[in-house]
Amino acid sequence: MSEGKIIVGLDIGTTKVACIVGRKSDKGKIEILGYGKTVSTGVRRGVVTNIFDTVEAIKTAVKQASDQSGVEINRVSVGIAGQHIKSLQHRGVLMRDNHETEISEAELERLRNDTFKINMTPGEEIIDVIRQDTYVDGELATNPVGMLGNKIEANFHVIIGQTSAAKNIIHCIQNAGLDMDYMILEPIASAQAVLDEEEKDAGVVLVDIGGGTTDIAIFKDKKIQHTAVIPFGGNIITEDICTGCSIIKHYAEEVKVKFGSALASENRDDEVVSIPGIRGREPKEISFKNLAHIIQARLEEIFELVNYEIQKAKTDNQLIAGIVLTGGGAMMKHIQQLAEFKTGLEVRIGYPNEHLNQTEMKEMSSPMYSTGIGIVIETIARMEHDEYLKASKAAEASRLEAQQKVEIPAVNPEEEDAEDTKDENDSKKKPKKKGFDVKGIIASLTDFFTPDNIE
Repeated sequence: MSEGKIIVGLDIGTTKVACIVGRKSDKGKIEILGYGKTVSTGVRRGVVTNIFDTVEAIKTAVKQASDQSGVEINRVSVGIAGQHIKSLQHRGVLMRDNHETEISEAELERLRNDTFKINMTPGEEIIDVIRQDTYVDGELATNPVGMLGNKIEANFHVIIGQTSAAKNIIHCIQNAGLDMDYMILEPIASAQAVLDEEEKDAGVVLVDIGGGTTDIAIFKDKKIQHTAVIPFGGNIITEDICTGCSIIKHYAEEVKVKFGSALASENRDDEVVSIPGIRGREPKEISFKNLAHIIQARLEEIFELVNYEIQKAKTDNQLIAGIVLTGGGAMMKHIQQLAEFKTGLEVRIGYPNEHLNQTEMKEMSSPMYSTGIGIVIETIARMEHDEYLKASKAAEASRLEAQQKVEIPAVNPEEEDAEDTKDENDSKKKPKKKGFDVKGIIASLTDFFTPDNIE
């Protein structure tokens, strides 16, 4: 894909709807042209629960991004998450018609497309299929394109979700007057924004703590091994604070962001914050240490579920690069130390600024925008692959057409006349085939039975 094509990523989250306009620069970095953000009220734990509210939020975020970037937005790529997301492994096989020809990207895509046809439980559908290891005649091939062989086999990571959840997202996009390029699993997008190839090769866990969900993607040998979505995020911590401190949600979110900590031991008993009472009631004093206890308890539960997913993927002893935390929840104070203590792995905070051009929009380097920026990056990668695939299919079609074409050698008119004359002369020299001559036989018999012969 030529540099400079404008891409729009839409992150429909539980707490916010963010729209990011970007393009790929000549240096391979992402240049952010504009963005819009608004409060999300129609989504719960990554799933659309109110079409009208979600459509209005999308329109608001898109208008802000359009006004800031000066770009008219008609098409977007959107992320999908939610507790309904699950994954499985599938192995596909393709027997080739002609083993003397080179394997093409079009054949690999045909094998991938066959995976979309596997039977699903009613109400579920395949959202994406990602190719992992590929084998040619039983041998592992890091890049099978251009090789010769009879049989192609490939392992695929299949991402499955509820049909209704996916259709509701599409419905919201259409009602907002937009067309959709791609629907991308959010942990895949976040991984594109904050992970590098070295980490993916060594083994790493991407943990994106959003408002309604915590998204997980595990990589090893530069291939995705496991994806999962935990139905807990920053919002449930806010609800715990509401209940534990008996304050309204607005103040609970504010104290969580400003004074919250993931480790109670890092706070003193004499540190307090005063919260205004409701409708003339007395203000409440909340201890920083008590606040941290509430936050720590919920985050420990989340990291225990992360450990469960790591063990489920059977990669716990292969994660040399440890864990990368991103998303709005990754901005919590002391969360890195708590994650290391609960998982036993090295932890770093992932920022999407590694893939961004130097820009005046410094807020775009915040972990809370990792998913939106990742959607832009992943969309660019998919468009480039689609263009490469289109060229591969065209080349394969030309090759097949050349094979099927019958070549008739041209004949010189003079040589053709000479050949005709030769055939005519040859036919004159050939003796004519004799038929059954009845008259000749009768005449011979008459001559034989003459009177002289009879005597």
